[in-house]
Amino acid sequence: MQISLSEHFGYKKLLRFTLPSIAMMIFTSVYGVADGFFVSNFVGEEAFTAVNFIMPVVMILGTAGFMFGAGGSALVAKLLGENQSKKANEVFSLIIYASAAVGVVMGAVGIAFMKDFAFLLGADEAMAEECALYGRIISAAMPFFVIQIEFQTLFITAEKPKLGFAVTVGAGIANMVLDALFMAVFRWGVGGAAAATGISQAIGGIIPIIYFFRPNGSLLRLGKTKADIRAIGKTCANGSSELVSQGSMSLVNMLYNYQLMRYAGKSGVSAYGVMMYVNLIFLAVFIGLSVGAAPVISYHYGARNYDELKSLRKKSLVIIGTASVFMLILSLLSADFLAGIFVGYNRELQALTAHGFRVFAVSFVFAGLNIFGSSFFTALNNGAVSALISFLRTIVFQVGSLLLLPLIWKTDGIWASVAAAEMLSAVVTVGFIAGKRKKYGY
Repeated sequence: MQISLSEHFGYKKLLRFTLPSIAMMIFTSVYGVADGFFVSNFVGEEAFTAVNFIMPVVMILGTAGFMFGAGGSALVAKLLGENQSKKANEVFSLIIYASAAVGVVMGAVGIAFMKDFAFLLGADEAMAEECALYGRIISAAMPFFVIQIEFQTLFITAEKPKLGFAVTVGAGIANMVLDALFMAVFRWGVGGAAAATGISQAIGGIIPIIYFFRPNGSLLRLGKTKADIRAIGKTCANGSSELVSQGSMSLVNMLYNYQLMRYAGKSGVSAYGVMMYVNLIFLAVFIGLSVGAAPVISYHYGARNYDELKSLRKKSLVIIGTASVFMLILSLLSADFLAGIFVGYNRELQALTAHGFRVFAVSFVFAGLNIFGSSFFTALNNGAVSALISFLRTIVFQVGSLLLLPLIWKTDGIWASVAAAEMLSAVVTVGFIAGKRKKYGY
């Protein structure tokens, strides 16, 4: 039975509604990890290092998808809650068209300057060639990547989270099958990994476009729109936290690579790459719940159902707190196994990765709260607070920890910097949630 945004959400219904989003984010992370697995095991450590080295640049180019998805979803869901269905569909269409145009521009930038970006980050000639090959092929699919990312949220706003999950599964399976074919069979190296990812992103972007252009059973449909600068501005403001979060995290990852090259060499970059792949899967639970609950929060905020807002905030935090403890325990117990999946061919690198991951894992205790807090204020159409949480969490706290802690504990200081930043950010997040409760009535 389909659950509508206007219903009352107990724990069971909230989990049922957000479960497709959680599964979608986990699966997105898993098939994103497929590139790393195949590159590491079938191409080698040098290529694996190159892919992880240039990935932050690729993610920066694709941040528009996160901004338009989160910001647009908040605005569209709020309009639906205010019974402005026609306006909601016009804004929905405008967001998709605008983001596709931005994706084309970012893709062109990536194709033209990817090798320059690699040199700027400190790659040598051989690594820069690998970085450029991977990054340019991915950039060619950038418009589809942007659209795919934003539809992960907009499918939920349209009350079609299961369909969004199905599209993600289809794109993910295509990516993993093509990874195996292009790298394990055809031996195309990092170019094969990039081609597999690009094709899967095209699948994930084109299918939603076709669905929403046709008559469908959802709340939304692509069609005619108006050049509404105010709506675009509001969308960008609402989604600024996601833009800040994804963009700044990519910048911070560049700094991580730089510090690791100084303190641990290329093996440190490879170890960090493994941690980031595993981190994507673990954090996908928090992101999925936050993304899944956001349209519901926006709807009830627009409808002024303050008791429901309070209930949603409380139940979401309880679920996230429980998941945080579970993830810490799981990550501590499985560190050696997870490291072995990617770099089991090198015992020294596996030991370095497993040790670093156990230190890094403390961050899971606080990360869920911070992810939800930022998403919560985006859903309330308060992009400023959401962006501030994201900015402090990444640029201020992580950069500060990453520059300071290695001076004390060297490589272990790099692994510990994420946990320190998440802990400081959690203090800020709790402060905002408590301080804004009267303004928003939750």
